[in-house]
Amino acid sequence: MATADELRLDNISISLEGRELITVDAAIAPGEVLTVMGPSGAGKSTLIAFMAGLLDPVFAARGRVLSGDIDLTLLPAEARRAGILFQDPLLFPHLSVLDNIAIAVPQSIASRRERREIAQAALDRVGLADFGDRDPDTLSGGQKARVALQRVMVSEPRLLLLDEPFSKLDTALRGQVREMVFNHARAAGLPVVLVTHDGADAEAAGGRIIEAGAQ
Repeated sequence: MATADELRLDNISISLEGRELITVDAAIAPGEVLTVMGPSGAGKSTLIAFMAGLLDPVFAARGRVLSGDIDLTLLPAEARRAGILFQDPLLFPHLSVLDNIAIAVPQSIASRRERREIAQAALDRVGLADFGDRDPDTLSGGQKARVALQRVMVSEPRLLLLDEPFSKLDTALRGQVREMVFNHARAAGLPVVLVTHDGADAEAAGGRIIEAGAQ
């Protein structure tokens, strides 16, 4: 995957019923992480939704999300190529582990065989080479996190959005998954926005930290 462009959060402000929730103005270089800290209700997940093109219309937002020279805020969600990891892996229970990844391969690769080969290579990269035929419900929490990450990575995102994806993991596993996600993002040259209430997440991410609703 080619290195992505710099991500620019250009004077973003999101409000609800006239009350400002969060303001952000920042640039994130490829391979770097911007961490947005704050308690529940501070607008962190709302920022992720705005960047991904999924903001509920009850919120009012201004500002732009720029990837290089491309204004992502002018594009529909499916065209923004924003990879997102949530608190839950959100694997499809009716698909095998392999097909959970293959379904995210860009539609430009029409061959089913090639899509499955890409998915198998993704499983190989995270030590799950023999798990392709498994039911996702049989996986451990850490294994599900690895599959969810690879599903995002094969989609060829131009940015990575992390909506507290480590919060439901136990302490030991949390550190391992966190390191895996950040290492993959750096290797792919992706700009990353992490929202969290956990200082350990922010410390592991490195990079700039801002408080939700403040600069």
